Amino acid sequence: MSAMFRALENPNYRLWAGGALVSNVGTWMQRVAQDWLVLTVLTDHSGTAVGITTALQFLPMLLLGPYAGLLADRYRKRVILLWTQAAMGVCGLAIGVLVVTGAAQLWQVYIAALALGLAAAIDGPARQAFVSELVGPDKLSNAVALNSASFNSARLTGPAIAGVLIAWVGTGPVFLLNAASFVAVIVSLLRVKSSQLQPSKPVVRGKRQLVEGLSYVRQRRDLVLILTMVGLLGAFGMNFPVTNALIATAEFGMGSEEFGLLGSIMAVGTLAGALLAARRSRPRLRFMLGGALILGLFTLVASIAPSFWIYAVVLIPVGWASITFLNSCNTTIQLSVEPQFRGRVLALYLAILQGGTALGAPLMGWIGTEFGARWSVAAGGAVVLVTGVAAAILVSRRSSLTIRQQFRTAFPRKRAIQPS
Repeated sequence: MSAMFRALENPNYRLWAGGALVSNVGTWMQRVAQDWLVLTVLTDHSGTAVGITTALQFLPMLLLGPYAGLLADRYRKRVILLWTQAAMGVCGLAIGVLVVTGAAQLWQVYIAALALGLAAAIDGPARQAFVSELVGPDKLSNAVALNSASFNSARLTGPAIAGVLIAWVGTGPVFLLNAASFVAVIVSLLRVKSSQLQPSKPVVRGKRQLVEGLSYVRQRRDLVLILTMVGLLGAFGMNFPVTNALIATAEFGMGSEEFGLLGSIMAVGTLAGALLAARRSRPRLRFMLGGALILGLFTLVASIAPSFWIYAVVLIPVGWASITFLNSCNTTIQLSVEPQFRGRVLALYLAILQGGTALGAPLMGWIGTEFGARWSVAAGGAVVLVTGVAAAILVSRRSSLTIRQQFRTAFPRKRAIQPS
């Protein structure tokens, strides 16, 4: 099998990847439907309301992330995933029924987004760490990249399908289809063979385990740099549902199909970036820093795009840069963190990424509503570019090595922790 797809040689990973792809398509369909419902049906193009909805969906990860990571370190990850995936399916079903029956109100969408966020907060660390149980260390980097490719393949098709369905039958059926898509991933989890998993040793319940996880991260300068950049880029550079919704409607006067198309066009870049990452045997610092710099630059270019179609085309390198950055961060964490800390560190990573998105979404929506959609995009691009430049300067000044060096070389640990 091609090196790009070597993780698929594992039967358990094939099952997981197939179910996850179906579910990811449904998730992206619901994201478009949710933003469109709030923006055009329940409000009069309120970017602030869209931002609040996004914030409620991602805020639980910021608040519950460390506890969710501890759960992933203590308990069987597959069992956690079965419960969380079922809960997210119920959330989609509930809001779909409300919309179809004409009873949906904005506060109900807020509650549904919060409930979905609570389930996703517990799901995230377990799902990320579960990949390392499906495949061995030699295929982990490839598996992480293929997960990104799956997610972005869904991002390529999901928004476009949602846009067409919203135009034809409205937003309600889109939520119902997403609820049905969770059946695929639940079935795949039930069919995974436990005898072929490579589970890490569960962490025994004890005191100060959350503090231990934070202390572990604090002494790892490489992780501190990653998490700082992830927080800033998540807050200001990756609120695409908010900024794209405002650009499509308020700036260019487009409808639901064009809004969905923006997500699909952007996914061309993210899918390409994920597939390129799948060919790499290990993460490199230059890809993380380069991804941040290119993301900031092209986001600024997008803010001055003179037409809808030019804006759409610029989203391709924006998507490539964002997934290159995120994949480098995720793989570095997966491969460099000791197994007994992996769930907690991944939880902190997701909490900062999604929590940053949650905190930044209302701000980006407010900027777009008060000053115009272009200013929202430009502000995000400027912050991302400055962050990338500052990180590159920090790396170059911290040692005599170039930014092409690996994290473990450029940022040695203060104290080594041996795996148990």
